[in-house]
Amino acid sequence: MQASTYRMAWVSAAAFAVLLSWDFSGLDVAMAQVAGGGGGFPLRDNWLLDTVLHDGAKYAAWLFELALCLMVFWPLGPLARIPFARRLQLAVSVVLGAGLITALKATSHTSCPWDLREFGGVARHLSHWTGWLKPDGGGGHCFPAGHASSGFAFLGGYFAFRHDEPRIARLWLLAALAAGLVFGFSQQLRGAHFMSHTLWTGWLCWMSAWLTDRLTGRAA
Repeated sequence: MQASTYRMAWVSAAAFAVLLSWDFSGLDVAMAQVAGGGGGFPLRDNWLLDTVLHDGAKYAAWLFELALCLMVFWPLGPLARIPFARRLQLAVSVVLGAGLITALKATSHTSCPWDLREFGGVARHLSHWTGWLKPDGGGGHCFPAGHASSGFAFLGGYFAFRHDEPRIARLWLLAALAAGLVFGFSQQLRGAHFMSHTLWTGWLCWMSAWLTDRLTGRAA
């Protein structure tokens, strides 16, 4: 293994351990209770959180991905300074990251916080890891956090740029992390997700991007 691979493995393992610790902490509900209560979530239909940071951000993310796909063949700016294979890797990694989260959500019975009894709904609060085994009585399809992937899916840009443009890679990494956290937190304020849903989405997108880099990097 190369030194960079060891570092990636340690970072990924450490993040995994932190996520497991968060799951066992029981802080999901406590954090959700800051934004909502027995009467639901007052900010559920907030214009900024719903129309701008949910709908608007989702459409912007897909337009950005379309632009990345086009720039595989007609690159502009920093993308023109990395090889074709890296540009293709970036475009593919975004689709794979978002697709992974969408597939997991579609098959999970885990419901959103706003569906839970604690917040005026009907669902029982169960571990999100049981979501593929049994329903909780709610609408389901809320784990992991789909909207956070509108930011986290772009983590693949770090791997695409890091060999040829390390400064751009670091900036891209920070931007993707910030976007994912902002989108995820905005949904938590609405009652659509717990913090763990957002954090696991980030980790899964990171692992998807790293695996894509490992599989395609030699072609660059």
